[in-house]
Amino acid sequence: MASNSVERSQSLTGSILKGTLKAVGGTLLGIIMIGGAAVAGGLVGLALSFRDLPDVRVLKGYVPVETTYIYDINGGLIARLHGDVNREVVTLDRISPHLKRSVLAMEDAYFYTHKGVDPSGIGRAILANFSAGGTVEGGSTLTQQLVKNLFLSNERSLNRKVAEAVLAMRVEQVFTKEQILEMYLNQVFWGKNTNGAETASQNYFGKSAADLTLGEAAMLTGAIPAPSVFNPVDNFAEAKKRQGLVLDRLLELGWATPAEVKAAKAQKIIIRKQGISYEASRVPYVSQAVTAELEDKFGKDVVLQGGLRVQTTIDLKLQRIAEEVAAEGHKDLVDRGAYADQLALVAVDPRTGFVKALVGGVGDFDKNQFNRAVLARRQLGSSFKPFVYYAAFATGNYTPDSVIDDSPMTIPDGDEPYIPRNYDNKFSGPITIRQAIAVSRNIPALKLGIEVGAENVIAICRKLGITSPLKPVVSLPLGAADVTPLEVAGAYAVFASGGYKSKTTLIARVTDRNGNLVLDNTPKPELILDPIAVSYLTDALRGVVTNGTATEAQMSDGRPVAGKTGTTSDFRDAWFVGYVPQLAVAIWIGNDDYTPMANGVTGGVYVTPIWRKFMERALAGQPIEQFPVPSEIQDKEGSKKPPQKN
Repeated sequence: MASNSVERSQSLTGSILKGTLKAVGGTLLGIIMIGGAAVAGGLVGLALSFRDLPDVRVLKGYVPVETTYIYDINGGLIARLHGDVNREVVTLDRISPHLKRSVLAMEDAYFYTHKGVDPSGIGRAILANFSAGGTVEGGSTLTQQLVKNLFLSNERSLNRKVAEAVLAMRVEQVFTKEQILEMYLNQVFWGKNTNGAETASQNYFGKSAADLTLGEAAMLTGAIPAPSVFNPVDNFAEAKKRQGLVLDRLLELGWATPAEVKAAKAQKIIIRKQGISYEASRVPYVSQAVTAELEDKFGKDVVLQGGLRVQTTIDLKLQRIAEEVAAEGHKDLVDRGAYADQLALVAVDPRTGFVKALVGGVGDFDKNQFNRAVLARRQLGSSFKPFVYYAAFATGNYTPDSVIDDSPMTIPDGDEPYIPRNYDNKFSGPITIRQAIAVSRNIPALKLGIEVGAENVIAICRKLGITSPLKPVVSLPLGAADVTPLEVAGAYAVFASGGYKSKTTLIARVTDRNGNLVLDNTPKPELILDPIAVSYLTDALRGVVTNGTATEAQMSDGRPVAGKTGTTSDFRDAWFVGYVPQLAVAIWIGNDDYTPMANGVTGGVYVTPIWRKFMERALAGQPIEQFPVPSEIQDKEGSKKPPQKN
């Protein structure tokens, strides 16, 4: 049935062809007109044989692949995440009129008068291109280009061209011209992994598509036929020639005045040569960590194709300070012969749990993308002791002034007894917990760890957000556990907040492509620790800075600081984790291959100066806040001071 219709259509087309040729005398214009009529007649019959073509009404629910954008807490762009397609979808009113006119002038000047297929337009294109000696006007309508990109392959055949025409006519029946133009401008490929007008405008000119000048719009339009060749980043000279063709076409159509065209040709076009990699390289360790958190929540496909808008917790100002201090600090480590190849830094706001800055390493990210801030599990050394001391204070049996015996001890541990030592191989005898913490004695921490129980200490660590594997070994109080800087910074942030915990996160909120809120990490602080025990701990940890192993962490403005140094016995890892009421910061130094640093490279000597430099710059101009003292909390809670235990 369909075959007979096609045959009748072809016969009719042949008759029209013979009659028209005779009438017009075989001139070039006549041939063009005949060709247009032949296409029109052929389409009527051939349309019957394409009943299985896609239903264009599916475009009503079409959701194009769209790039995910990541911003800092203040709205500064950090990164774009996408797979093979990099696109930001915008409405037609957010695209410059210059770009709309330029595209229509070159791709489909009769867009608003045809019904999807323009047979006479094919003839006009042939004539225009013949006269110009090159391609200045396309034969396919803009609607045909759209359906080819969305529904069809690039196969060059009569069947594909006819299918394209039939689908174009169907699209014109279902959608308005404005809807079709909007879909087209969001769909078109502009080279260098750039799809859609908004992304092309941002990548090539660093501005929104709404703000394109006539010269910029003409240059973008000129790239459409061969974007890999004509894009202004790879071939500016050719792009400039193409721009001239577009502007001349606008003048010819009367869509731009001579003065506008002259000004557009004279405009100095500034190309953003960094292209799409610019934002992605701004804070690569942050982008990597945020991406992992997003994929864990939404899945990889949604992250790379779903057009999410992600507001992170990162403050780009603090992030830049952290990166600069890390680079300077590492250089100083090298100059001092520390033999520490790497450094990681994490800063967390205790009031919100928001990660404000994160440095996953120093050096070239492209050569080594391992993010030590979130992935490197390293032994914490004595920086683990505060978890043990908090557990002891929480029993109600101890205060910082309680006395404990720092003397030799032997701990049964399987076939070989464990005989712990202090760092200096000396013992102090009876000593207050405050003194023991300040000078980082091992024996008191071990004795308290045995009393409160390793399982209880691990449970506290879990409440604080440490998820790395922890084993209840006898040496756990001395830091025989591998944890990440992010985990430690988040845990100490709870101490800084007085026992209140908010989820440690790099993401504040996420909206979908339509602006709907899909993830809200608004802080919801929950009191998870005994505030009196926390105040005891902070009071004792302040002594570490004022007269203990971390005197180099004292800040020049006299701001109260609490913290703890950590160094493993073989000098493979060195830490300082410290806090003020507004910020908790963990810094680790070491080597990726676990080789020891130089002898004597401790957290108190080598890490604390880096910590202090970051904090002084990060908190410049911020008010000095005081930690609550234990007596204030006791009065508020109506509690009594726990008894001394010797």
